[in-house]
Amino acid sequence: MKCKREILKSIENELIVSCQALPEEPLHSPHIMARMAYAAMRGGAKGIRANSIEDIKEIKKAVDLPIIGIIKQVYDESDVFITPTQKEIDILYQEGVEIIAIDATNRRRPDGKVISDVFPTIREQYSNQLFMADCSTYEEAKQAYELGFDCLGTTLSGYTEYTQGVKLPDMELIARLVKDFPIPIIAEGGIWDPEELKGVFELGAYSAVVGTAITRPMDITKRFVKAIKSNV
Repeated sequence: MKCKREILKSIENELIVSCQALPEEPLHSPHIMARMAYAAMRGGAKGIRANSIEDIKEIKKAVDLPIIGIIKQVYDESDVFITPTQKEIDILYQEGVEIIAIDATNRRRPDGKVISDVFPTIREQYSNQLFMADCSTYEEAKQAYELGFDCLGTTLSGYTEYTQGVKLPDMELIARLVKDFPIPIIAEGGIWDPEELKGVFELGAYSAVVGTAITRPMDITKRFVKAIKSNV
């Protein structure tokens, strides 16, 4: 694997495409996600965000791009589901993904702890691994920076109970993070069109993740249908 600096340099000022489909979605299949990733690479993407070891293994066969790896796992009595426990981190590390993304909100994790309780041990254990903090607020991002995350993402803005209703993409949050923290800020969440993508880079985002607008045809179709219905 390339060194941390080389990996981060390869995605600077570039597009990362999220290729994910949950079990209840029509395109749920490691093979299909691998083809999505290949199409994204052919289109100019320089990184892939992917969920589950099964998908990641297939994607690695199809593209030679850095992967932001996550495992979405729902546990009882916790709202944290993006790489929520040590178990998922261990699996992703063993698979060799370039960047592991973790929910870095202040919500209670499945073991009852919060990110500030668990990440110091993770950071020490996997000192050579790049970690991305999926945050929803400025305060969470600040804490993640202080804990030693390698990059900060706006991934969960608008998706936590206390940020519902935030206009996405969260330009204000992106701008504040870029201004205040000297590590890569990855804009993610609600980027629907090229103009919005251009806008986050104009704010100084290091790179940006686009998912639904590119790789979820069911949701894209719903958006077009909604536009029709609103004019009826």
